[in-house]
Amino acid sequence: MTDVADLALTPRAQQTRAAITDAALELFRSHGYEATTMRAIAQRAGVSTGNAYYYFSSKEELIQEFYARSHADHLAASRSVLDRERDFTARLRGTLRALIDVQAPYHAFAATFYKHAAEPTSPLSPFSRQSSPTREASIALYREVLEGSNARVGAGLGERLPELLWLASMGVILYWVHDTSAGCSRTYGLIDGAVPVIGRLVAASRIPVLRATLRDITALIDDLRS
Repeated sequence: MTDVADLALTPRAQQTRAAITDAALELFRSHGYEATTMRAIAQRAGVSTGNAYYYFSSKEELIQEFYARSHADHLAASRSVLDRERDFTARLRGTLRALIDVQAPYHAFAATFYKHAAEPTSPLSPFSRQSSPTREASIALYREVLEGSNARVGAGLGERLPELLWLASMGVILYWVHDTSAGCSRTYGLIDGAVPVIGRLVAASRIPVLRATLRDITALIDDLRS
């Protein structure tokens, strides 16, 4: 496959790439991830199968495009609260709520899809090498949540906290996947209940005893990732 970075992304090429992505997401929602083929995606997009493979070598690459698109939507949806608020908990609450807002159209097929993403060796995993560009961009968003706030963070935690917040957001997504409440109200309730607790932990991170505990937590995460 020709790498996207090497493509001459003319307006026509961008339109074709977007059409293929849109077609894939429509079919994933209506038929499920496993049942959808690249041939069907190409037919829905109105392009040849070979043309579809020119832009995306597999369904997995289309999911990576979905990740990137979802992050862009999440960033845009978070902008209003990040531009308006300085309070850390308000910024975090708004950003996590925006995450669920932009994921809402995909809730129907999320349980089927995320069972693949949950496999540690899958390229669809948020922790995989293939997912690293979107993962790093997401961590950068939570870094903005923190750095643009008035939070006073204990020594050593500020550098690691954005990643810990991203991990917390992955926990929220996992809860959302299995949330059958109307409008996913339980997920929003989880966010509203958990964020003040996170805020208190961050504020208390300057206490030496808790600071040591947080170091232990980050060390454990490093061990698990390695």
